[in-house]
Parts: sequence; C-alpha cells; structure tokens
Amino acid sequence: MAITSLGQIPFLYHFTDRRNLESIRQLGGLHPYSMLVENGSTIPAPGGNDWSHDADAINGVDRDVHLCFRNNHPMEHIARKEGRIIDTIFLQINASVLQWPGVRFAGDVANKAGVTPVPIADAEPMIDFEVLYTRTDWRDPTILARLQQAEKCEVLVPHIIPLALIRNI
Repeated sequence: MAITSLGQIPFLYHFTDRRNLESIRQLGGLHPYSMLVENGSTIPAPGGNDWSHDADAINGVDRDVHLCFRNNHPMEHIARKEGRIIDTIFLQINASVLQWPGVRFAGDVANKAGVTPVPIADAEPMIDFEVLYTRTDWRDPTILARLQQAEKCEVLVPHIIPLALIRNI
C-alpha cells in the first residue's frame, strides 16, 4: 500500500558520523545545533561547516534538528566528500515527532536561499509520497529527478529528540 499521508510515514532519518553516537547518548538525544553551541557541547564530527551553520542561523533553522524522509540526503554526500563525516549512520527517528508543536517542512535543503519552511500541517500536498514510498522506476529520468528533489526535503524539529525515539542508537 502506498503511503499518502504524514500519519503513514514509518520513520524519519538524521545523518551523523558514528563518532558522534557516544555524545548523542550522553546528551540524551539529538539537540538543535545552536543549543549544543550555547551549552558548550563539543561535537566530535560535525556534519556542517562554518558556512552551513551560518546559513542555518540566517535562515532561522539553527534551532531545529534536521531530519529527512529517506536514509539518503545530498548534504550527507557533501559532508562525506569533504571529510567532515567519515562513517555515516542514518539514525531512524520515530515519526511521532511530526505531531509535535512547531515542526516545519522545507521543500528543499532548509538553509538554501529562498527556501521558506512551512508548518508540517501544511506540508502534505508538497511531499512526493509516491516517489518516496512506492516502487517507481528510478531509471526514468523524470522519476529520478523527483526522487532527488524529495531527498533534499527536510523536516525541522524545534525540540530535543530523546533517545527513546531513536530506533538505532
């Protein structure tokens, strides 16, 4: 059966380097980047660079935990290529976070100029459920382009995501 609504999403994902797992455990979950900075927490292997952290702040998404719909995201590829992430893990996040107050959706990489996150309640018509959650022919260039766009989308959670909601920590 095809997924057609937010309530049917099985998991969301957050990518990080495995070197960060012990810190995530010690801190009790995933925290927004700005909160980690404010608390003086050290991140062993940050996925973002100075430019992306600045862009997050400028675009008002630094106070969110960034999640994606699949265990693939173009920013992970860049972080790995640039050597910030060496051993990637995509943490599986319980989709119940979609029901939390203040959660937003970005139809592209959230810190990209011109991207305006919307409340998650308004996002359903913007999410390509078909390409994300059903069998489609990714060899078809049109479908592949849809998949690549859908993989850029982000769910922004303005709260700590506790360990209990991270399946594979």
